[in-house]
Amino acid sequence: MTRLIRLAREAWHALYGLWFAAVFLVCVPVTLLLVTVLPGLGRRRAAARGGARLLFLATGMGPGIDNHRYLPGRPCVVVANHASYLDGIILCAALPPRFAFVIKSEMQRVPLAHYLLRRIGAQFVERFHHGRSARDARTILRRAHVGESLAFFPEGTFHAEPGLRRFRGGAFAVAVKAQAPLVPAVIHGSRRALPSRRLLPRPQRLRVTLLEPIRSAGQTPASLATLSRTRILEHLDEPDLHPAADNPMPVEDGHVETRAEPEAGTKARGPAGI
Repeated sequence: MTRLIRLAREAWHALYGLWFAAVFLVCVPVTLLLVTVLPGLGRRRAAARGGARLLFLATGMGPGIDNHRYLPGRPCVVVANHASYLDGIILCAALPPRFAFVIKSEMQRVPLAHYLLRRIGAQFVERFHHGRSARDARTILRRAHVGESLAFFPEGTFHAEPGLRRFRGGAFAVAVKAQAPLVPAVIHGSRRALPSRRLLPRPQRLRVTLLEPIRSAGQTPASLATLSRTRILEHLDEPDLHPAADNPMPVEDGHVETRAEPEAGTKARGPAGI
């Protein structure tokens, strides 16, 4: 009986994954068409948000959004945990169109994703080249200074192992320098829905919990990172993989870096800490 139940569950997950893929293959071309033809960044971002919401609505995933009232009406910085390829689409569905996403530069090698993200004003960040990383950090800071709201995944990437990984410091340096409130956000369910080694999602309700904004005035990037990390961990059902000793540390040029060894097979990260 147990074996039959397991086989039935696996069959259901496979069918659901195929349904998700079918809906995705409908939503993506429509969204790409809209972000191509629509004038104005605001309209293109609204179209992308609509496409993301339609994808999750049609597949029964949600996402539910808790504490929307915590999003300030003024420009702000949102930081969220990162556990799955779904996370960017989830935040796109959850946040208003005024947000620009800060994305690792590796996404520029994925042609359709790069095109869509560029059309909705995403900022790509080089993580491994010192000079380009510093240039990208300055560009992001300029965008914050002119009043743009930004969304970051400060872990930079995700892995199969559950838990909150080391934060890079770029989001917190930007918030402090722009004196923008920082809103921690917790994404629930994405790791279970689509873990790193899984090709298609399985059924799972998604939820985004927005936490009370943290004022940047009087904070350093390191203290802001520590506060936001603590709040995220209070609501995240995953362990802390990098305790306080590994928090971002400010450096002389005003950027932020982490006291971290480069991952095996990679170059050292640049000063942007993003």
